[in-house]
Amino acid sequence: MVTAAMAADERVRQKPARLGVDATGLRPRPSRWPWIALLSAVAWMGLGASAQAEDGYALWLRYQPLSTEVGVGQTASATQLVVPVETPVLASARDELLRGLSGLLGVVPTLSDDVTQAGAIVIGTPASSALVRGFGIDTAGLGSEGYAIRNVVVDGHPVVAIVGDADAGVLYGAFHFLRLLQTQQPIDALDIREVPKVSLRVLNHWDDLNRYVERGYAGQSIWDWHRLPGWLDPRYTDYARANASIGINGAVLNNVNANAQILTPMYLEKVAALAGVLRPWGMRVYLSARFSAPMEIDGLETADPLDPRVQQWWRDKTAEIYASIPDFGGFLVKANSEGQPGPQDYGRSHAEGANMLADALAPHDGVVMWRAFVYSDEEPDDRHKQAYNEFVPLDGRFRDNVLVQVKNGAIDFQPREPFHPLFGAMPATPLVMEFQITKEYLGFSTHLAYLGPLYEEVLRADTHAVGAGSTVAKVVDGSLHGHALSGIAGVANIGSDRNWSGSHFDQANWFAYGRLAWDPEAASRDIAEDWVRMTFSNDPAFVEPVVGMMMASREAVVDYTGALGLHHLMGRGHHYGPGPWVEGGPRADWTSVYYHRATREGIGFDRTTRGSDAVSQYVPSVAAMFEDVERVPEHFLLWFHHVPWTHRVSSGRTVWDELVHRYDRGVGTVVGMQATWDTLAPHVDAERHRQVAAFLAIQQQEAEWWRDASIAYFQSISGLPLPAGHVSPVRTLEYYRSLEFPHAPGDTQ
Repeated sequence: MVTAAMAADERVRQKPARLGVDATGLRPRPSRWPWIALLSAVAWMGLGASAQAEDGYALWLRYQPLSTEVGVGQTASATQLVVPVETPVLASARDELLRGLSGLLGVVPTLSDDVTQAGAIVIGTPASSALVRGFGIDTAGLGSEGYAIRNVVVDGHPVVAIVGDADAGVLYGAFHFLRLLQTQQPIDALDIREVPKVSLRVLNHWDDLNRYVERGYAGQSIWDWHRLPGWLDPRYTDYARANASIGINGAVLNNVNANAQILTPMYLEKVAALAGVLRPWGMRVYLSARFSAPMEIDGLETADPLDPRVQQWWRDKTAEIYASIPDFGGFLVKANSEGQPGPQDYGRSHAEGANMLADALAPHDGVVMWRAFVYSDEEPDDRHKQAYNEFVPLDGRFRDNVLVQVKNGAIDFQPREPFHPLFGAMPATPLVMEFQITKEYLGFSTHLAYLGPLYEEVLRADTHAVGAGSTVAKVVDGSLHGHALSGIAGVANIGSDRNWSGSHFDQANWFAYGRLAWDPEAASRDIAEDWVRMTFSNDPAFVEPVVGMMMASREAVVDYTGALGLHHLMGRGHHYGPGPWVEGGPRADWTSVYYHRATREGIGFDRTTRGSDAVSQYVPSVAAMFEDVERVPEHFLLWFHHVPWTHRVSSGRTVWDELVHRYDRGVGTVVGMQATWDTLAPHVDAERHRQVAAFLAIQQQEAEWWRDASIAYFQSISGLPLPAGHVSPVRTLEYYRSLEFPHAPGDTQ
């Protein structure tokens, strides 16, 4: 039977090799689960094995062999995988369990349609399996993606049951079970029941058809459009596996700055091919639709959403898509923002534009995700206010299959922003949270900046929309306002680099996004620990310091790029490096001086009722807190207030002294991360250790650059001396201002 399993799973075993052996630090203990006793024994006997080189391709799904020298003997016969019925999605769950268990144990589990051995794993749904029905596990309420994992007994044999009410739930349950093994959690008293809190958990790929990735720092797009549909790169399957492992169930394949050609028959054939690869892993495909597509593809004279010819064009195009992709998810739309066409070109509202597409999608159960990142051609008094001003009056006017997609903050994915005022302000409309996984403003791919705390900070923020406890997470998951349809989107950091995201630690942001999309109330520290254990080692001597580095890393970036609520201080266009002096150009709100408003007297953007009055877009209790210079959270002080350089903060320092202190603190945190990582070389393979060390050295250099350039500029404005104990910038302000980077990666084309 093992031979048959090997033959059936040949394609699984041809995946990229699982490399590396980590010390686990665990002692074996007696278990009634024979193959887990084997796993523990092998792990213990394999202690001290040297780490082998890895390139990061396997992500957190390494399933590294615990030892190649220990004989498995007769205990291997206890490893059995029972799959009573196989569908494409259940086959994916089967394949992953075969891959994971064989990688951990060094033997291929036997496949069967019935339990004959102790320690068997049974997967399936009550609808498709009498064996699973016999377990008596209540699947009511699990929906199409929830799962239960239980220890049960079948004919005297202890069994692990992974059960869903639908196949996708079984798939997610299989990955959860493997995660327990990878992180060496006890499995002899399992009673797990999980249901995703958000229904649409989607990656947004800002990928162009020529494979350029806007704000991408990991090589080209993974979608090789030229070779599709004839060549289906195995990387597509591994991409789908990785997403399924963290609960992501959809991908928008192309850039929100969309090319209409994606909707032509030639490209729809390619999209259908990708959909076929992703489907067995529980993923749907979505497309960014260019609003002017009827004009650009078929020569219509208008794209007016109220024109019957335009409406018919979209109905026909949508039917064409569903004819080849029956489970197509729907459209993402960026309209009337940054030069993109939209309904306002014809005097129509965002709701009228979105509803036209929604009507075309409704017969096919598709959705529209309409982005709220908008600003008009006319320069506002405060860009912070534009999305709120345009969308709140439209609340309740969108079709039931429209979701409005809102960035986490009102400016643009800054290292720290207050939560967007739209959250809690549109109770009649489902709102999709849009996070950025790619680190456009947090050091591209070279800076270690774990974004889990950023996501968690925003999701736990209290909107007070219906009283205390009205968190952004409850808005996003639909529970606060009773929406059945909910969504969360992440701008992907994935590219063609062998390690997927450009650096090993950036993989953690993809992982954290998926886990928080599944459960927006999860803890980012717990997620970081799982990732470290799965990606590197279970050894506490490694896990604890690395999780500490990760949890401090985002705050370090905030410190050295702009603390106390400073924002939008990066270089023009490419957004690489410091540029607090940026001014001029076509729009003031594309400059840095627009946001920091530094003068000889003070610094900060006055968004109080005395200034732009952006505070009034929040509910009164939150607005009152932001309005009061003594009550506003200190990390948002200069976001909402223009204060004198001599204003005292909680440390007792002046604003000027505190800024200098935090610039140095950020650099110091990076230096500390370097020192910590240097001590961990014995715990990780040399290849990954070397690259992380090199990137931390780059981060230190660039953190010092940010500190020195920022201090030099703001000192030229304030005229104040440096506080005692802080050194002057190593170069002149003129030098920093002279630097140019015309070919920085990820810039808009």
